[in-house]
Amino acid sequence: MMPYSSLSDIQSRLNSGKSTAVEVAQLYLDRIAAYNDELNAFVHIDAADVLAQAQASDAHRAEHGARALEGLPIAIKDIFCTSNGPTRCCSNILDDFHAPYDAHVISQLKAAGAVLVGKTNMDEFAMGSSTETSAFGVCRNPWDTDRIPGGSSGGSAAAVAAALTPAALGTDTGGSIRQPAALTGITGLKPTYGRVSRRGIIAFASSLDQAGPMTRNVKDAAMITAVIAGHDAGDATSVSDAPAIDWLAACDAQDMKGLKIGKPSEYFVDGMDAEVRESVEAALKQCQDLGAEIIDISLPHTKYAVAAYYVIAPSEASANLSRYDSVRFGHRCDDPEDLLDMYTRSRDEGFGAEVKRRILTGAFTLSSGYYDAYYLKAQKVRTLIQQDFIQAFEQVDVIATPTSPIPAFKLGEKTDDPLTMYLSDIFTIAVNLAGLPGLSQPCGFANNLPVGLQWIGPAWREDTILSAAAAYEHATDWSTKTPAGFNGNGDAS
Repeated sequence: MMPYSSLSDIQSRLNSGKSTAVEVAQLYLDRIAAYNDELNAFVHIDAADVLAQAQASDAHRAEHGARALEGLPIAIKDIFCTSNGPTRCCSNILDDFHAPYDAHVISQLKAAGAVLVGKTNMDEFAMGSSTETSAFGVCRNPWDTDRIPGGSSGGSAAAVAAALTPAALGTDTGGSIRQPAALTGITGLKPTYGRVSRRGIIAFASSLDQAGPMTRNVKDAAMITAVIAGHDAGDATSVSDAPAIDWLAACDAQDMKGLKIGKPSEYFVDGMDAEVRESVEAALKQCQDLGAEIIDISLPHTKYAVAAYYVIAPSEASANLSRYDSVRFGHRCDDPEDLLDMYTRSRDEGFGAEVKRRILTGAFTLSSGYYDAYYLKAQKVRTLIQQDFIQAFEQVDVIATPTSPIPAFKLGEKTDDPLTMYLSDIFTIAVNLAGLPGLSQPCGFANNLPVGLQWIGPAWREDTILSAAAAYEHATDWSTKTPAGFNGNGDAS
């Protein structure tokens, strides 16, 4: 077995007896040992625990048969609470915090027989677009280790792209699954808001956060989402009557006959990298050849999405992060003079610069006299953005756009200019504001770096975007491309 095998390929080997879960786990542990120092994709690994999980999986297979993800290795972004090992959100404020329970999606993965590989690097509290705000150091892009892997789920993206794991979980608040997936040449799916439970995911912005898979191909993303999706009574934002779909059947599509694809003018703008535009235009031409009809549409309020997002998300973050007061858990300063000194110094020492920036922004927009001018107005803009999508989906089945206007930029290139950094997510943010499903898949290269094609679907129609993405993937070979230096020669087992 080669390390760049897909989950479904590994599953076939396990089912046929050609490999065991222990052998598979050891392969990826060896890869992590060989390459993680170069990439810094993982921030916590317990090899003994990983092998113990794999042994238990092999035993379950022998005694009871295989579950949906039996023996399949999946890495976990350091934002999901796990009852074994630390959960730190890559922040000093959590200071080796160990959660007393598993997040709902972690419980679902365990129940399906998955082997959880370790915790991946991320922007602190998921606040960033480059995985440069992590308290555990920057993560690097396997395609060019002088460049960022995207963010905030950059560790998960880099780990999958370099085959340190065949799949990983990420979270997406404004593009944090799709943008790093695009910049590292893998597939990333953000489900409809409410499709996957948020319980046990450390909150950034509660009305925007959603968990999803990052994988080598479309079918692998569907396999994981089929397991983690579903109602959770412990999460008030989990929808109990979400329409059921056949996740794996959606991935059988090999053409796009009769599919109407919307091409929004607002997503093909001046300032885009020319090779990114060419790659996405070529992808749309390929879709036409597969039988799709390309329809020009407009999403006129898209131009306000970034501004609305950076009012709403920091406002919710400011409220969510107020719980880190050093009293119940996490970092506490040395020798505080009094309670106020303990609060202020602990938070100042524990939070990084970007998190402080967003807490301050959110506190301002929620403050007396400014709530109506900023937060309330941003929510009204959010409604207009949602209405744009509703109207568009009266004309088309899916919408196709670039995932990112530019390929991966160099480490440190945008760290001193937060506004420029925020614009990295200009094509992904509106999807979160509208609560819609979105998927990014590789569609070419710009300056020898991966380019992502983004599919946006109506609420609860992940099957539609999976079908479109699967048909495109079947007709092209972009999902098979791997970064030089991590090709795994000699790693067969």
